[in-house]
Amino acid sequence: MSLANWDEIRTAFQVARLGTVSGAADVLGVHHATVIRHIDALEKSLGTKLFQRHARGYTPTESGRDLLLVAQTTEEQFAQLASRIKGQGETVSGELVFTSITGLSGLLTPVLSSFQKTYPLIQLRFLTDMRVFRLDYGEAHVALRAGAAPEEPDNVVQPLARISTGLYASRSYAEAHGLPAGVAEFEAHRFIANDNTQTRAPFFRWLASRVSPERITFRCSELATMEDAVHQGMGIGFLSAYKAKNNPDLVEVMAPLPEWEAPLWLVTHVDLHRTRKVQAFLSHIKEAASDWTV
Repeated sequence: MSLANWDEIRTAFQVARLGTVSGAADVLGVHHATVIRHIDALEKSLGTKLFQRHARGYTPTESGRDLLLVAQTTEEQFAQLASRIKGQGETVSGELVFTSITGLSGLLTPVLSSFQKTYPLIQLRFLTDMRVFRLDYGEAHVALRAGAAPEEPDNVVQPLARISTGLYASRSYAEAHGLPAGVAEFEAHRFIANDNTQTRAPFFRWLASRVSPERITFRCSELATMEDAVHQGMGIGFLSAYKAKNNPDLVEVMAPLPEWEAPLWLVTHVDLHRTRKVQAFLSHIKEAASDWTV
């Protein structure tokens, strides 16, 4: 197979993954006409249709799915190889990709800053997203995850800290509506929660079992928006205890419960775990976390 064929297969893989020519063009950094040309050339060389075209985009045919399964495997192997090569070397330098759950930048950004001051040859990428980044695909060197201990094979998992969460209201809310003396008075109040009713966060599940859906009067998908809503007096909501403490605008409605705690885990892939820069970062964040009051 020629290099040109591989470019065409990579293009087809991205079209199948994203479902549209424009999406594939954005990811590959090429014009959409190039994407169409690659698909047409690949189908001509193989003598079969790889996609069904329709108004919403492109859907792989059976032949397309067979080819793209091979392409995906090859893409993943290249990603793993690239990640291993990037992780090699005896100096703490080069790119280090760190991924985390959202909402912890207040804790993590100072750690990243001090790490880069200690190791100025490091280029940091700090990624947060709703999805879980795949370490086995080389998407990150180190991941910080919350909840149950990750169980992916070939990953090294280490405990880091536990995040305490309490129930808070702004002083403006308390002045307008008062505060509940206990769970029995929750039905007289307004609450803020995640728009995802299937969320695994233990405190949101706890709240959903104790108030009627009508009392959750503001839902959103972003953690930062929930925090802003609490500060704006839109209702009672959950905040990390470290964010709420020493904030004169907030009133504690319920102190953090052990069942609301979220354990944090450091996760690395076994192929990169022992590289010098990953070990340097793990040591640095563990030392910093020993002083967290969370």
